[in-house]
Amino acid sequence: MPVTNERFDLAAAVPAWEELGAVHLVAIGGAGMSAVARLLLQRGVAVSGSDVADSPVLEALRAAGATVWVGHDPAHVDGVDTVVVSSAIREDNPELAAARQRGLRVLHRSQALAAVSAGARVVAVAGANGKTTTTSMLTAALVHAGADPSFASGGEIAQLGTNAALGSGEAFVVEADESDGSFVVYRPEVAVVTSVQPDHLDFYGTPEAVTEAYDVFAGTVRQGGLLVACHDDPGALALAQHHRAGGHRVLTYGEHADADVRVLAVEPAGLGTTARVRHGGREVSLALRVPGLHNVLDAVGALGAAVDGLGADLDAVVEGLGDFTGARRRFEVRGEVDGVTVVDDYAHNPAKVAAVVSTAAGVVARAGRGRVLVVFQPHLYSRTRDFADAFAQALAPADHVVLLDVYGAREAPLPGVTSALVGDPLVELPGRRRVDVGVDADRAVELLAAAAAPGDLVLTVGAGDVTRLGAPLLEALRARAGERA
Repeated sequence: MPVTNERFDLAAAVPAWEELGAVHLVAIGGAGMSAVARLLLQRGVAVSGSDVADSPVLEALRAAGATVWVGHDPAHVDGVDTVVVSSAIREDNPELAAARQRGLRVLHRSQALAAVSAGARVVAVAGANGKTTTTSMLTAALVHAGADPSFASGGEIAQLGTNAALGSGEAFVVEADESDGSFVVYRPEVAVVTSVQPDHLDFYGTPEAVTEAYDVFAGTVRQGGLLVACHDDPGALALAQHHRAGGHRVLTYGEHADADVRVLAVEPAGLGTTARVRHGGREVSLALRVPGLHNVLDAVGALGAAVDGLGADLDAVVEGLGDFTGARRRFEVRGEVDGVTVVDDYAHNPAKVAAVVSTAAGVVARAGRGRVLVVFQPHLYSRTRDFADAFAQALAPADHVVLLDVYGAREAPLPGVTSALVGDPLVELPGRRRVDVGVDADRAVELLAAAAAPGDLVLTVGAGDVTRLGAPLLEALRARAGERA
């Protein structure tokens, strides 16, 4: 059964990148769109783009050769052959509307990425949780192993300093976004599924439709290719079992005794983690610079894709995973002032938020002092409405939670949907914690800077603009320390 997106024909043949002509990208500064822009530029394609506000990303794209405007205007598509958009761009966007009116080729971002990656040994990484980290880990491991892959990640890979690049090797690692069904266009040689969980119900409507979409995605793996799936996630396991029963190559990973690649033991090591992993007849030791079981599982998924899917050397991949320093906005330490550590994370669904908060709680518990303080910005009105109680449960281990207003992104406000939907049930959960609801950014910085003490971890969490709070929070902590000195 095909995945249907009413705005884009995801079953259509993807044009070769050489056929695209001059390409204009609407909202070029976004994580996914900027990756496509960088790859097109490196292919030698004439690239232009626009976004609502200037940013360091736009400056970097200008420096790389793109023509970039701030603001949207129909004149920006003059002389353009192909316009690239994401589902977040509404049909009334002046540039998209002009492109439709003029009969220009309009591609979804994933279709443009598929065009750039055509002919390579594509590894597509999907999942409700962990896909950016797994994509980044896999890329870093392959670079260390000498494979020089091409890649497009949803976040900047810290040690590589970018979210996308063309390599000289055969492999092309792409983060496959499931949010609008567009992850079915890549036709990968290797597909990784970290988790299958209800999310993006504003697009899919039901959890069953989400599961069906992943089934279609797994079915797009090329003949003789490999599906790598997390055995510990029930949805991913069911997907793996279904496709293995259909005669396809499948590799599972996880802590479960029946996993093909098994995590035998996990030990915290400060803000890192060590683990023993059995692969085939060998046991190997992973020493990661990032914390938590969820990061271990992502690393093992990357290991399976690299070794069993692409034939990379196991020891080199293990070493590369050990060198991985993190992806931007994935438990990214922004700084430490006066004994208070500030960490930023993109987590925006309940499972991701739970992983981040529980990992932070584990870090302070092992240190024997400190608390977890969180400023969380719910992302999307529909997601907040659908998963408010689950978000409350995810935030419950924190000692102090500050809830910003909902970041609507592509959605218009829904009546009665505010961050209080998360805050009210959180207050009622067992345990002692402070909860501040509906706070603006300035007040959030003020509250957390006043409350934080040496040994505390302060988390800025969400997919919106909450990430901007890290710098002023650190500055407020410096000011506070200076006043005491």
